[in-house]
Amino acid sequence: MFSHDVDYRILGTDIQVLEIELDPNETVVAEAGAMVYMEEAIAFETKMGDGSAPDQGLMGKLFSAGTRLLTGESLFLTHFTHRGSYGKSKVAFSAPYPGTIIPLDLGTLPQGLIVQKDGFLAAAKGTKMSLHFNQKFGAGLFGGEGFILQKLTGDGKAFVHAGGTIIEKQLNNELLRVDTGCVVAFEPGLDFSVARAGGLKSMIFGGEGLLLATLRGSGRVWLQSMPVKKLIRALAPGGGNAQKESGSVLGGLVGGLLDE
Repeated sequence: MFSHDVDYRILGTDIQVLEIELDPNETVVAEAGAMVYMEEAIAFETKMGDGSAPDQGLMGKLFSAGTRLLTGESLFLTHFTHRGSYGKSKVAFSAPYPGTIIPLDLGTLPQGLIVQKDGFLAAAKGTKMSLHFNQKFGAGLFGGEGFILQKLTGDGKAFVHAGGTIIEKQLNNELLRVDTGCVVAFEPGLDFSVARAGGLKSMIFGGEGLLLATLRGSGRVWLQSMPVKKLIRALAPGGGNAQKESGSVLGGLVGGLLDE
């Protein structure tokens, strides 16, 4: 199924809004609860499945919905359609936390795109969303964010949200180490694994976590500066400062012992 060709614009800087412009009978599929406003001609319907396979039976829809539950997403997706007979009409969406919306043309990504489990915001109807298991045992056992992922495929536009500032990097047969929570999306040609973060002292007192994600090969990767988990910890009473202080104090007391 070919994806609908939707137009869009992104409003704002820190807490962005995605505004989609639809022609008659065009549809955009969005995460449940993401809608901010919609014009009169827009009608919406909550469905199981992304609509990429219109002839899919009940069992197929249940399987598709089940895979979304595994990624931590809502069981349902909302389909917004321009039901008018002429003109254009708009519907807008926002991410669930402060950050940046990334517009992606899946037509330029023939192998699709691997996205963190809570990164999907919206996409043109026809985009297929499927489950992607990381084959690296270490990523599944320790990586958390890197084990169960989503894969987006199609030939239309998709929109992913992330926390803070977005950094897009092109790897050319290179290796990049990243905080496991900072990986938003990457091309399937890249090998994703999880490695230990330095020596024992660095792992315990460095404040960077026990493990780091490793991306190796050639392809694009999108990173976020403020994953939602870090944002929650920073906003918690004493969150960021308490962690830094405990790390420095304990590091000074015990670090010498580990060096001996």
